[in-house]
Amino acid sequence: MVSHGPAEHLERELAVLLRRARGLSGQLARQLHPELEPGAYGLMLRVALEGGARATDLAAYLGIGKPTISRQLATLERLGLIERSRDAEDARAHVVTLTAAGAAQVEEVRAARRAHVHEMLSGWTDDDVELLAGLLGRFNRVSAQGSSDGDDGASRAV
Repeated sequence: MVSHGPAEHLERELAVLLRRARGLSGQLARQLHPELEPGAYGLMLRVALEGGARATDLAAYLGIGKPTISRQLATLERLGLIERSRDAEDARAHVVTLTAAGAAQVEEVRAARRAHVHEMLSGWTDDDVELLAGLLGRFNRVSAQGSSDGDDGASRAV
């Protein structure tokens, strides 16, 4: 069981990280288009990674409500960045996919984001980056599961 001091330290560092991530998301969304909300980049990235998704699945994954996802998708569609088509498995539902323009813009922003991360980590060793990535992956998996019993061996590397 983790003690109070280290858990508090982690919480402070996560708060800083999340604050900066929200700011970066806003910047990335504006790079895609000045009218986009900060969450639009994450939404488009998820659609790109999935190759298409239902609005309800996107809302659940991103932890946002139907009105918010509908508004964001309407904006993305109006800007020509996504398109909706009938779901082959359920004619009542629509699948959201990126347009060619949307995919190109997502890739351009992803490249800029990767360059930014590479620059930030320029003084780090590959081992340190792999350790951080592994621990963050473990943290994300535990967070998604809602439990703390997901030891996958990453802690042994510390």
